[in-house]
Amino acid sequence: MAIDESRDHAGSPDRFGYEWGTYTEILPIYEEQFRRWTPRLAPADWRGATFLDVGCGMGRNSFWPMSYGAAGGVAIDLDPRSLAAARHNLARFPTLEVHEKSAYDLPFADRFDIAFSIGVIHHLEFPARALAAMVRAVKPGGRVAIWVYGLENNGWLIGFLNPLRRALFSRLPVAWVHHLSLYPAALLWVLLRLGLRPIAYFRLIAKFGFPHLRSIVFDQMLPRIANYWSRDEVEALMRAAGLGDIALDWVNEMSWAAIGRKPASWGSEGQGSALDPLGPEAPDPIH
Repeated sequence: MAIDESRDHAGSPDRFGYEWGTYTEILPIYEEQFRRWTPRLAPADWRGATFLDVGCGMGRNSFWPMSYGAAGGVAIDLDPRSLAAARHNLARFPTLEVHEKSAYDLPFADRFDIAFSIGVIHHLEFPARALAAMVRAVKPGGRVAIWVYGLENNGWLIGFLNPLRRALFSRLPVAWVHHLSLYPAALLWVLLRLGLRPIAYFRLIAKFGFPHLRSIVFDQMLPRIANYWSRDEVEALMRAAGLGDIALDWVNEMSWAAIGRKPASWGSEGQGSALDPLGPEAPDPIH
């Protein structure tokens, strides 16, 4: 299926490709992050399961399910640098395929036990459309999980960084943004060393080495779209996709992990709503 570059471009696959072509190593601390982002999925839940990883980046979030004994699956992304890094990092798992595919046009139906997308849906121009494609991809009774930025406790990002990202960073060449990320990362590093840890997120990133911390700062600065959603908005997104048994978890006191189950009767009841509960399908539809 052909990639619609004009539509997919808004989700910044090229800019994230620069990131994942630069930060390619899978670090042990990534497992703790993955477990926090998927709190309702224990290692035993992955054992023998097939999965779809939507927006795999350099493969870090597919690595852990395979390490837990997943039967295999598919990891997808768009930028050649992301795909090359993912193929390198996941080469030890022959039952896991890495493909160039758009989150909007997943060519799968009723195939996987679990579909997940970590830190991707909130960067898309049409988040509901991507989530609907994930729901189609899982088997009836299968689960769909996402992790997204929260509105709550992120006022400092929404009020300061987000306007600066929109007006400046997202318009600069990504290599320049990477250079500029050094300075706020260094300031954050010093503040963390001095004890600035007001919420769980800061207590977590205080464990990270400087290159990892810089990659997180860079990740916040580079995208064209970054949405911060409230709990109610995340739940509405999941419900509009037709999912049931929805559960949400407050992650690091600044983000949301959501999981739901595709109804076993999906084939007879049809698909979930195609409407986007977050409003008009346009960049940064809220906040």
